[in-house]
Amino acid sequence: MAQWESLSQLHSYSQQLHELYDREGLPMDVRHYLAAWIEKQDWARAAQDLDFAMVLYQVLLENLDNQYSRFVQEESFLMQHNIRRYKQNFQRYQERPCSLASEILWFLEKEKEILQTANLAEQVQGLKMDQSPSQTDGHQNLERQMAGLRNEVQCIEHHLICLEEQQDEFDFKYQTIKMEVKADKSQQNKVLQGLLNKLNECRKTMLSDLTKLLDRAETLQVVLVQRELGDWQRRQQRACIGAPDNVCLDQLEKWFTCVAKCLFQVLKFINKLEELMGKLTYENDPFQIEKPALQSRADTLLRDLLKSAFVVETQPSMPQGKGQLVLRTNVQFSVKTRLLVKFPELNHAMKVNVSMDRSRRFNVLGTDSKVLNMAESQNGGMVADFRHLTLKEQKTGVGGKGISDISLSVTEELHLINFLTVFELSGTSVELQTSSLPVVIISNSSQQQSAWAAILWFNMLCHDTKDVLFFASSPVASWPVLGEMLSWQFLSATQLGLDDRQLDMIAQKLFEVQENYDTCQISWAKFSKENSAYDFTFWVWFDGILTLVKTYLENMWKDGSIIGFISKENVKRLLRRKVRGTFLLRFSESIKDGGITFSWVDHTATNQTNVKSVQPFTKADLSKIPFHEIIRNFQIMEGDNFPENPLLYLFPDTPKDQAFGKYYVDKCGDDSPYAKYIRTKLLFVAKEDRVEAKSPMCSDMTEGLEGLDSENALCGQTADEDASLNLGEEALDDPMLSSTGTATQSELLAFLNNQENFNYDDLLTIDDGHLAPNDLALQAFEFSIGQMQPCGATNQ
Repeated sequence: MAQWESLSQLHSYSQQLHELYDREGLPMDVRHYLAAWIEKQDWARAAQDLDFAMVLYQVLLENLDNQYSRFVQEESFLMQHNIRRYKQNFQRYQERPCSLASEILWFLEKEKEILQTANLAEQVQGLKMDQSPSQTDGHQNLERQMAGLRNEVQCIEHHLICLEEQQDEFDFKYQTIKMEVKADKSQQNKVLQGLLNKLNECRKTMLSDLTKLLDRAETLQVVLVQRELGDWQRRQQRACIGAPDNVCLDQLEKWFTCVAKCLFQVLKFINKLEELMGKLTYENDPFQIEKPALQSRADTLLRDLLKSAFVVETQPSMPQGKGQLVLRTNVQFSVKTRLLVKFPELNHAMKVNVSMDRSRRFNVLGTDSKVLNMAESQNGGMVADFRHLTLKEQKTGVGGKGISDISLSVTEELHLINFLTVFELSGTSVELQTSSLPVVIISNSSQQQSAWAAILWFNMLCHDTKDVLFFASSPVASWPVLGEMLSWQFLSATQLGLDDRQLDMIAQKLFEVQENYDTCQISWAKFSKENSAYDFTFWVWFDGILTLVKTYLENMWKDGSIIGFISKENVKRLLRRKVRGTFLLRFSESIKDGGITFSWVDHTATNQTNVKSVQPFTKADLSKIPFHEIIRNFQIMEGDNFPENPLLYLFPDTPKDQAFGKYYVDKCGDDSPYAKYIRTKLLFVAKEDRVEAKSPMCSDMTEGLEGLDSENALCGQTADEDASLNLGEEALDDPMLSSTGTATQSELLAFLNNQENFNYDDLLTIDDGHLAPNDLALQAFEFSIGQMQPCGATNQ
């Protein structure tokens, strides 16, 4: 499609087109009626080749004559008048056709810029469909203003050329008149005064245009620094703690570079004014009066813009750390800085140095000085990527801490990593400095969990990124803010955050039952310092579950198979009306490092609905047997019935194998890779009103019982519901319960079948509203299957 035709279809950019052709040089009518011919000519060559320019000039006049004849035939009186006037105006280029070619070339280039801006706006719209309408509209408006700024710079550059030509014309006529001895001096002076007046008005117009350009640049600079860059910095804070925010700097770099180039151009224009003033000045010369203030303003705007343009693109982080901004002494970390004003001539020219604040003294080891370059950036940005820095604490007395009036724990001490460089270009020299977000520096991996909690709390609540004493008086967090942050932790770790039901359970755990949690608040101490009833903090509990999910349950969590955060009361409410065998998966509330269990629906002999649970499985269990294999092979035996798996339908009604089949290993039974764990365990099962011990057949055993150690001696009993398997001290001390397997078969059977040794109510309880626990208790013992054959089992 022809360029002019494309422009005529850009209704949203018609104003820019009108502004372009409001200027003298190329009338819009001429551009319209001679569009095809104009776009076919090589005006760039004509601007340099006088003979070629003269040919195009003559053809242009002929085309205007043809258009005039056409309008005569059409009896279009107005267009006849306009075309005749345009031809007369073009006559002034008869001696300088190259200037006319330059004029037309400039207009064509400006048209291309308008088209490019329109195309860019369409691309931006396509890329930002997920953004709010107000944000998208704001960015589109900013794009239009940037295009207008570039357009104004080009116009002033063109006017400056015209002003210089006008001054040269005045100088030529002045010198000519001086040489005419016999001429009428009064008439000569009158002519010169007229030329000078015209030149003076043009100088005033130039200064006015430059002032308007700086006004426009300042307005855009305020928007960029205070709104766009401020929004990006807040998004980066949120992204550091898991928020799915866009922190790409490419668009900001384009905008910053655009304004910076504009201001550099203004400084060049002002230098040109100085040059013109050196050739010709006079009393009350506006250049002499207004230029100093104009130059000072342009220089200040440029310096302020450059100081804001130096940022930390990627915050400090360790390769194996808990998250960004937690650093450990003597362990390498990386950090990346970026200059948002991109000038290719500065590639490898600006050195960035790293230093630390002095609240505690640290030596920065490694390559602590690098140059800004475009080679280390995927998108060609000016970056300095520090990849191998380490911190070493410098001891300064007892405890190795620096002097401080406020006593804070190590994981509450915040530090800034500073970066310094110098920008030098076209006579402008500016020292630039930026800092990382506050980091927590630890010396032991055991401090990581608490340090990450501090980073979460700071970046969730604090907008002042220099406030290193934030924890001296930490503010409280409202539940909506805290709940969103907790959801981000799962979202960043597993790509699936927490839903409203899960968040409500967590809120209930923190604030007890409320009609509305939006007004609830939690302190820093309650979040990460004060122990709950289970002797550990809320954050330790939550982070333990998160780690368990990330390490062992990520795919099941992303599938939505795990409800996870749900109270016991809600478990009963959800399952009571479901068919037998419906089960759901939830997290334990009483296990420090995270535990997961399942609860299912069962029916009594009188057809009453019961909800049963097993003791949670921990990382010790799941490190040996995948949770989906535990669910697949879990079995119980009630009465004289054949062992069966009570888990049939994942809540609300998905068949178990449909929900988890894609995770199963192909082999099962004796061929299962987990058979050795299944076949070396004993399982307590319910038989009417008492408990018997059955030796595990190939299909009788729950896989989740392997891997139990001294920290998790009971598998199948819900610790967070306070149920316990009450073995007497005599039983626990019995040599038959050791892992050696030396007890005889008869002694083992006599012990296991002696009802006095066990509390059956704790082994299997049903949710009938009378018994406090409602969990199925399963006890595992380490015996080789070949050493015993109780209850008629054959040696497998």
